[in-house]
Amino acid sequence: MARNSDGALVLFSGGQDSATCLAWALSRFDRVETVGFDYGQRHRIELEVRAAFRSAVVKQFPHWATRLGDDHMLDAGIVGQLGASAMTDDIAIEMAENGLPNTFVPGRNLLFFTLAGALAYRRGLRVIVGGMCETDYSGYPDCRDDTLKAQQVALSLGLDRRITIETPLMWLDKAETFALARDLGGDQLLDLIVENTHTCYLGDRSRRHAWGYGCGTCPACQLRSGGWEKFKAEAA
Repeated sequence: MARNSDGALVLFSGGQDSATCLAWALSRFDRVETVGFDYGQRHRIELEVRAAFRSAVVKQFPHWATRLGDDHMLDAGIVGQLGASAMTDDIAIEMAENGLPNTFVPGRNLLFFTLAGALAYRRGLRVIVGGMCETDYSGYPDCRDDTLKAQQVALSLGLDRRITIETPLMWLDKAETFALARDLGGDQLLDLIVENTHTCYLGDRSRRHAWGYGCGTCPACQLRSGGWEKFKAEAA
């Protein structure tokens, strides 16, 4: 696969999607850095598994290790000050009156990309990679392709530097995301994603399933488990 000399900054939360995007970027760019955001999320265990995943990639994929650069952790705690959501507060996950799940944190991804854009500028990186998807997702409007295209334009204008936002999972469902991970790094990478990433909104790592750790009932777990079952069925 052709390599890109432009550096990339991956929004790396520690979940399945962002881990797959990290592998995708490492297969394409000569220099890849990662950024995570601490916004008071209930499932902050995802921030703890990030380091384990990065370390495993370095050990198990030496051809990627030389491309993997610094990791950055940014404080985005102001998100929690803007109002309660099931993503940041201990409240039941349910649908809100506006038709969106109450796990939606208004403006979260817009803020993340703004911060990532500023960091990319400082680090001399021109590509930002995010795991947003509007095929198999919870309906968040800041995950939509149109939103991120507009954000790319705004960042490029505001920074006076061409910034490209890449979303390799935008039109993939969860089964196809598992398949992409296998294509990028074989069963070795697939096993890493199952074992060393976290998706569960409740932060539950006490239960191990075939698809990874989680409560098994929250929307994130349901998407991931359903994707795994479809992936395994199609691979059989």
